[in-house]
Amino acid sequence: MDGYKHRIMDSLLEKKLQAKGAVLIEGPKWCGKTTTAEEIAASKILLARTDVKNNFKSLLEIDTDVALSGDTPMLIDEWQTVPKLWDAVRYTVDHRRKMGQFILTGSAVPDKEAEEEREHSGTGRFAWLTMRPMTLFESGESNGKVSLGNLFTTPGKILEKNELKLQDIAFLICRGGWPMAVGLPEEAALEQAFDYYDAVTKEDITKVDGVKRASERVQRLMRAYARHQGTQASIATLKDDLKNNDTATLDEDTISSYLEALRKIFVVEDMPAWNPNLRSKTAIRTADTRYFVDPSIATAALGLGPADLMNDLKTMGFFFEAMCVRDLRVFAEALNGKVYHYRDKSGLECDAVVHLRNGQYGLIEVKLGGETLINEGVEILTSLAKQIDTTRMKAPAFKMILTATGEYAYRRPEDGIYIVPIGCLKQ
Repeated sequence: MDGYKHRIMDSLLEKKLQAKGAVLIEGPKWCGKTTTAEEIAASKILLARTDVKNNFKSLLEIDTDVALSGDTPMLIDEWQTVPKLWDAVRYTVDHRRKMGQFILTGSAVPDKEAEEEREHSGTGRFAWLTMRPMTLFESGESNGKVSLGNLFTTPGKILEKNELKLQDIAFLICRGGWPMAVGLPEEAALEQAFDYYDAVTKEDITKVDGVKRASERVQRLMRAYARHQGTQASIATLKDDLKNNDTATLDEDTISSYLEALRKIFVVEDMPAWNPNLRSKTAIRTADTRYFVDPSIATAALGLGPADLMNDLKTMGFFFEAMCVRDLRVFAEALNGKVYHYRDKSGLECDAVVHLRNGQYGLIEVKLGGETLINEGVEILTSLAKQIDTTRMKAPAFKMILTATGEYAYRRPEDGIYIVPIGCLKQ
């Protein structure tokens, strides 16, 4: 496809298709799932169109083999709108006994009724992939001179130049990683996140499970969630925030149900707690950390633009952390890893721990930049590393301060900690 920006997902999808009969790509709408799948698909059925969906449902009931007879791999977009499709694809994969037959994409988790219609789980036939909005490397803003993967395999000295300034970062936080926004004039690019926010609150959150929810209530909750992004705020805390900042409040059951709906359409993606082996008996906090799948959702919910962030650097720091978490999640998945958050009862906190399947892990603190904040990050990383019991688990593969600014990415000679601007990082 002309103008297609290559995604980290491309190679992951190819590998999964070689190993399974069907691959399911899930993620928020507008993040590029269909476009990426179309790059490799030999045929496609786009069920977002009502006429196509109705015709396909009828054909599926009459003759499954004919309905799924397209060239392979066959892309079926928004598959969850036809619940019977799951078992039909599973049956076809079993019958053909070949890999790489289907790519299913969906921007919502099937509702409970659809789940109950399934006869089989798909284990052994399906592979799952999560797609998120673009990282700065994928959208072309990061030069990719520093590889996260290389820090695990071949750590050593680095010295790479960073081109992004603080004003650039403020814009990129608010623009988000939406593929359709990349390359647009600034005003039009910033508008995409507001359009996404409007679509979520006025339409998408009802479609997910058929439960009618007032858009203004969803908006109030998303504003409260945005104010607590990057924290382990409880449902009770969100309720108190709503009470203090809005004319009406929501009860805890309603907040929980709304958040579950937002998870089902991949708007929020909380971060689990990391549980390492420690030398001491320090109690580790196990609550998840609150994040939107893209930082621009939070800025849109609060009505903020780049200038607002530049005028409030403390607030900008929270949203910058959310952008770093988005990119780290994409990079970690490509490395067979996951991203966690660490916090203990003493208040020691590490913004991100990238933990790979092979047991290696890296400790990462996120800071806007500047000597004072970097030194704070160094102290945190050093304190946490000292607490880890390396007789029971590996020592950290690396320690890194991920920054918004700074002329260079480099490794500190005195302690080996990497200082890496986000504008230099790739998977």
